[in-house]
Amino acid sequence: MNPTWWKTLREYAEALIVALVLALVIRAFIVQAFKIPSESMLNTLLVGDHLLVTKFAYGVRLPFSDKVIVPVSDPKRGDVVVFEYPVDPDKDFIKRVIGTPGDVVEIKAKQVFVNGKLLDEPYAIHDEPVAVPNPHMSEVNADPAEYFDRNSFSWKRDWMPKTTVPEGKYFVMGDNRDHSYDSRFWGFVDRAALRGKALIIYWSWDFTGGLDIRWSRIGRLVH
Repeated sequence: MNPTWWKTLREYAEALIVALVLALVIRAFIVQAFKIPSESMLNTLLVGDHLLVTKFAYGVRLPFSDKVIVPVSDPKRGDVVVFEYPVDPDKDFIKRVIGTPGDVVEIKAKQVFVNGKLLDEPYAIHDEPVAVPNPHMSEVNADPAEYFDRNSFSWKRDWMPKTTVPEGKYFVMGDNRDHSYDSRFWGFVDRAALRGKALIIYWSWDFTGGLDIRWSRIGRLVH
């Protein structure tokens, strides 16, 4: 074998291995790409937005596990987070944190109250401004094990009795309140299920009528 050819091949192989290792390290510890597949976070995030999610925002994890080896910070109310969908951990969801551990969350006719105070939510939208009547409120048991049964009844969308967020868990909702399948229906998100905090839109296109690039959204921070 030609020594020069072999040396060149080895150099390319070494460069490829280094690149793969760096890519794995970056994905495991620093950032991860995420694509918005649904309208549940309108108008904050649009279908076709591509995000970078900071993996280290809430702590550095042991690769391929949920164990945090270097704690950094805890999610705060208002953070937009990517997490493993509790019903099917193979799927990633993106929602906004509404309730943190110990918070008491209540929903009355679409209005969200946290610890007895109406939450200021300039990001939230409602396609149906009139709340669906809730004939069951007086009969509802706020025990999470019984209440969060994954049934997406319209009255559950607009009403929820006072519910305390357990330790180590979070209550999340989509910004597009009338079209989001979130904690109102299936319950809380475990701290260990959080993949990271949405950081920035690095690419966006509208493919409903073609492949139109949304230049104005590229580089926009997520908040």
